[in-house]
Amino acid sequence: MISAHSELNNKIMLEQGQGVKQFLTFIMADEEYGVDILTVQEIRSWEEITEIPNAPDYVKGVINLRGTIVPILDLRLRFGLATIDYGPLTVVIVVKVIFEQNSKIMGMVVDAVSDVYSIVEQDAKAVPNFSGSENAEFIAGLVNVGEKMVALLDLQKTMDI
Repeated sequence: MISAHSELNNKIMLEQGQGVKQFLTFIMADEEYGVDILTVQEIRSWEEITEIPNAPDYVKGVINLRGTIVPILDLRLRFGLATIDYGPLTVVIVVKVIFEQNSKIMGMVVDAVSDVYSIVEQDAKAVPNFSGSENAEFIAGLVNVGEKMVALLDLQKTMDI
């Protein structure tokens, strides 16, 4: 439960723009995840892609996006979630990921886009350390938005293939 004092502080910080970032959220396996909206290049509906031989199973292939070859990763497979058939709500979120030496344009297949939230950075909580949990490394932090919790992705670790 968010206290009235915490909500007031968040409202003041939002109004002043202090430490506030916007996150695009999306759904996978009934959970909500978020990425910094400044990394999002575009959102596309699912389309046929060119498969790449011997790529990891979570790399679905590549698309040609206005002359740029963009690798497409299925986040369900990347996170070890059950696979589902792609449907009309399935989307590819194209993001620009900055690695140490350069940046890459990459796509993430997700179940559906959800919302855009303005989040005060200091409200993000650290991920509890679970022994044997491979997927915790992909999460930069957890934040409560209303009555739900959103996992904020670390794109560098998530998209590193």
